[in-house]
Amino acid sequence: MKTIQLRDAKATLSALVDAAENGETTVITRHGRPAAMIVPIDLAERLKLSERPSLAEFLLSLPANLELERDTTPLRHVDF
Repeated sequence: MKTIQLRDAKATLSALVDAAENGETTVITRHGRPAAMIVPIDLAERLKLSERPSLAEFLLSLPANLELERDTTPLRHVDF
């Protein structure tokens, strides 16, 4: 993984994109602290998919003793 300062990244953006196409990850720093990362698109897609839980994982995370009450008020009558 390569690290580059923001001002240098601005000057060499096309080279950084070329490196990402070839599988190289680059960290961009601002004032010495990591601020952004340029990654290959396949890695970005895998990271994005891994952050999103599946429907099954979401349903399994619900509390087991979840009590829901149904609203029993009558529906509004609509005259057509």
